[in-house]
This record gives sequence, C-alpha cells and structure tokens, in this order.
Amino acid sequence: MANPYSHSEPHQMWRRSVSRIEPHLLDPMVAPKFSVTRTMRVATAGSCFAQHIARKIGSIGFNYFVPEDGAHLSETERQTGQFGVFSARYGNLYTVAQLLQLFEEAFEGRTRSETAWLRQDGLYVDPYRPQVEPKGYATPQAVVEARQQHLHDVRRVFLESEVFIFTLGLTEAWRSRHDGSVFPIAPGVVAGDFNSTDHEFHNYNAMEVQADLTTFLGKLKAINPDVSVLLTVSPVPLIATYEKRHVVTSTVYSKSVLRVAAQAATDAFDWVDYFPSFEIMTSGNTAGRYFEEDYREVSSAGVAHAMRCFVRHYVDGSKQDAIPEAAAPLVAPRPYSSSGIICDEEAIDQIR
Repeated sequence: MANPYSHSEPHQMWRRSVSRIEPHLLDPMVAPKFSVTRTMRVATAGSCFAQHIARKIGSIGFNYFVPEDGAHLSETERQTGQFGVFSARYGNLYTVAQLLQLFEEAFEGRTRSETAWLRQDGLYVDPYRPQVEPKGYATPQAVVEARQQHLHDVRRVFLESEVFIFTLGLTEAWRSRHDGSVFPIAPGVVAGDFNSTDHEFHNYNAMEVQADLTTFLGKLKAINPDVSVLLTVSPVPLIATYEKRHVVTSTVYSKSVLRVAAQAATDAFDWVDYFPSFEIMTSGNTAGRYFEEDYREVSSAGVAHAMRCFVRHYVDGSKQDAIPEAAAPLVAPRPYSSSGIICDEEAIDQIR
C-alpha cells in the first residue's frame, strides 16, 4: 500500500539512526548548506559552550579569527584576560538580545545608561563583560576607554568574518529598566548593586528571541554580504533559574525556545545553518555519557563527538560514509511498544 513513509531515509527513522547504532556513531547532521575551508575566517560568540567550539576550531587547523588577541601580552596575561576565548573579549553573550545590542553599539552608536560597575575591592568593571579584566579598572572613564578599543575589534569580527558561529545559551536575563540593555549576569553577583528601580528580570519568549535573531542577521548581512552563519544551541543546563519553578523545567523551556528560534532562522535564510550539537549531547542513546559528574558540564568526549560531526559535514574533503542502516528482522506491525503501551506510531517503523 502507498504511504508517505515508504521511501524514508534511514536518518528519518528512530530505530535505524539512533536505537541500532553505537552512541559514538550518532550523527544528526543532514544536508549542510555550506562548506568551511581551512582558510576561511571563522569567528565565534555566545554562551559558555561556544568556548568548547572555539578551542576545537583552532586545534583542528581552522583559521580561527581573533582580532582582539592580546598579542602584545604574555601568555599568562592573555589567559587571565580571556583573550582568544572568543573572537573578541565580549565575554559570554548568553542571549540573542546581548548579541543584537552589541552589534548596535558597535555600528549604530547605541548608548547605555550604565557604563561601569563598582566591585567590592574599589575597582570598576564593564557591566556587559564584568569578568574579562580580572585586574579591574581604576576609574569609570578607564572602563569606557577600554570598551571603545574593544568595540573596534568587535567591528572587525562582524565585518571580516566569513563564517560566524553563534551558540544560543539562555532566555533568562537581567536588564536595565531605563534603556533595556541586557547584562550577562545579574547586577550584584560579581560587581555593581541590584535594585528594582534600575533593574528587572526578563525571560524571553520564542517570538522575542526569533525577532531579535532575525534583526541581527539582517543587520549582519547588510554590512558583510559574504558571511555565512552557523547557529547552535548550548546543551549546558541553566545553573540557576529566577523563575519560581524547578531549574530542570526552566532549562527545558529555555532550550526549547532557543531551538525554535534557531530553526526559524535556518528556514528563513539560505546562508544560515543549524548544527545539532545540542542534540548530540542530550540524545537518549548517549545515556548522559557526554556530561560530567555534575550532569551539567559537557565532557571532552562529547565535544570531540560534536566536532567530528562538524568536520565530517562542513569541511571540504572530509565527508565520511553515511552511518549504515542497521539490519533488523522484519516483524508484523503492532500498535504497541515493548512496554505494552499502545502507540500507533509503531506501525511506521515496520513500513520499510
């Protein structure tokens, strides 16, 4: 009998592409939109997980583009000052709203009502990257001047990158009530003082994230017509939630919103693609092996798996054979699972 699933590919079927393969062979990437050569300038930004990608890019021979590299400093100073952690010293850009406001500040002169936060030791830090300079700054003016140099390098990242990789991390954020500027961390945690008159909590919904991402991509393409963008969603769970609910529930909400926004952007633009690092790390067949003992930090094995898939699909000449379809005996269709639960979907698996 004719049916829509008669000619499904193995990767479209759960048992053929997940259940019957070894965990380290899981590869959910299908039909990448573009290739990345080892000479292309590849830039990174985003959440904590983006740092894993940044480290791997350089180590496997890619042209990791780092305009703000601190080349004049010692290796120790570069490490403590977060040079090379991302393509510029913007620190973690957890939300798309942060990414958009950084672009608007660099190219459109967006101003901010808060320009320096005071630490307990009497030194000042940049509210939008409060931990990139561990020595701190002696005066608020010194913070402003350092940021101007930083923005010079940020402009180079957006203007000169040929591939821009952004990892979406969070939906929960703290922002200014006066101008809507978003901070990477709540005021008062590492510097500054929180007060409800000046600051507010906001948890972005799918429409807001999607709108910010679409706006950013449009602005980026306008100044850099040749750029390609690769989006990922961080698999790292929230370390805390401000919502009055369990952190696990908030994590699922946040990652779901970000995944929907990433897919919408991928569907809308032929020069934007999505790489499923989130799916690789969190797939049930890995049984949590790709997380450390705290069930939060991604393990080196997980990062290595994701980067193998990245190289296989995006690097010219690295395409490996597709994961073979596992052989399985044909059995009569039945509308229930092995647990005895009725499941009409089970019949689909018996078609081929």
